[in-house]
Amino acid sequence: MRRRRRRHRVIVPLALAAALIAGTIGAHALDQPDPTEPGFLSPVATDDDGGARLADALRARGVTVTRETDLLPALLGLDRGPATLFVPAAELLHPDTLGALGELPAGRRLVLVDPSRRVLESAGLPLVPTDRRWATRAVRPTADGRPCALPEADRAGVAAAVLQRYAAAPGTAAAVDRCYADGLVRLPGRAEVVVIGASDPFRNDRIAEHGNEALGTGLLGVHGRVVWLDLDGPAPAPTFGRPGGTGEPAWSPTPGGSTGYDGDGTGEGGPGGPGPATGDGDGSGDAPDSAGPPPPDDHPLLDAFPPWFWALLLQLALVALLIVLWRARRLGPPVTEPLPVEVRSAETVLGRARLYQRARARGPAAATLRTAALGRLRGRLDLPATLGPTEVAARVAGPAGGTPEQIHELLFGAAPQTDAELLELARSLDRLTRTVAAAPGRPTEGDPR
Repeated sequence: MRRRRRRHRVIVPLALAAALIAGTIGAHALDQPDPTEPGFLSPVATDDDGGARLADALRARGVTVTRETDLLPALLGLDRGPATLFVPAAELLHPDTLGALGELPAGRRLVLVDPSRRVLESAGLPLVPTDRRWATRAVRPTADGRPCALPEADRAGVAAAVLQRYAAAPGTAAAVDRCYADGLVRLPGRAEVVVIGASDPFRNDRIAEHGNEALGTGLLGVHGRVVWLDLDGPAPAPTFGRPGGTGEPAWSPTPGGSTGYDGDGTGEGGPGGPGPATGDGDGSGDAPDSAGPPPPDDHPLLDAFPPWFWALLLQLALVALLIVLWRARRLGPPVTEPLPVEVRSAETVLGRARLYQRARARGPAAATLRTAALGRLRGRLDLPATLGPTEVAARVAGPAGGTPEQIHELLFGAAPQTDAELLELARSLDRLTRTVAAAPGRPTEGDPR
């Protein structure tokens, strides 16, 4: 019964802690979906993580929504007039094409959702992510006493836009407009860049909360036309030219290359201009197959694991600390407590002997008797503990009145085979210790020897 109680004391707190951790992780996974999953903020996806409700709200306001599944058609769509390029999952873009996001035509707006440091640096944007929250927080656009220069944010009011915060990159003189406690920043310039650190204002399951819908439609509908980049997976590496010479435009995101075409299958320079170099017609010419090494981060260890891992590690540490405090509830000196049951020594010896008898353990029983007899003999004769069996038998033979061979057989001989032999061994050992104790000339405590 007592063992069960002890098990419950350990199992119940651990089970509660495991349930709490599992519930926290599950709630966080539901609150913050994976941007790399197919259908995330897609204008045609109607699930919780999709953006169909936002697309319908934009069309209801007279905004034209154009869905593109590749970056090149999306960039070409910006050439037809002022528009907003909406990139909800920039992490899916190939690193070689991210530089094109920082070179949009004048009068356009780029909206990025929760971009990482790698995306910002590859796009050439002077912004860096700062601290990140565990869950999205809804605040006013003028939170922390800072004014907001975006009219769309002022009209939306309170919105869930604070998850990842951003700031101007160190050493840059870029003017940054900050709203929602740095959860929404804008880089004014030739092409306006808006970075928001939370996906809640665009998602189907959160767009109806607070002023999320007003903020999402305001950020995307400022020019009356939205080019929505809907990627269903990691984008492949860019190629130069098309297989078979179909006359499609060459795509070169590298500096000095072409991000558009003039209708004849060449870059901006035309057939004789300094357009990008093309391959041998199979799409495998000089195009890089993979990205180079990512730029170094300020905290590589922190960035190596997702935020939920550190939160889980912190919770496990707190649970371990609580278990330690719970088990170490006695912080004072030890307190003596009376024994629940007192057992006499004779009963203990008798119980142990019955266990030996039931197990027919004559060898261990004989070893116990001989060890006890040797201990008494060493104490009465002052025998050093380093003496071997032969020397001990020789020392004991004199006071006992026997031969060393007899004493050696008695103290170090073979194990008895029957109960009668074990009983005879016990009697012989008892006679030996009594004889040595009564022998004259035995060293005493006051003996000068």
